[in-house]
Amino acid sequence: MPFTASDICKIIFAIILPPLGVFLERGCGADFLINILLTILGWIPGVIHAMYVFI
Repeated sequence: MPFTASDICKIIFAIILPPLGVFLERGCGADFLINILLTILGWIPGVIHAMYVFI
């Protein structure tokens, strides 16, 4: 499955602001709230979770 332009934008958002990337991928749900919590605890866990959501 090739990457589209929107996928690349979501990945960039996931690196810069992880909750925004998760929100664009899954909407406002459990993954979004988990990512907010992980981002508050540390930026790196938030980025890792956001990348996990995309895969």
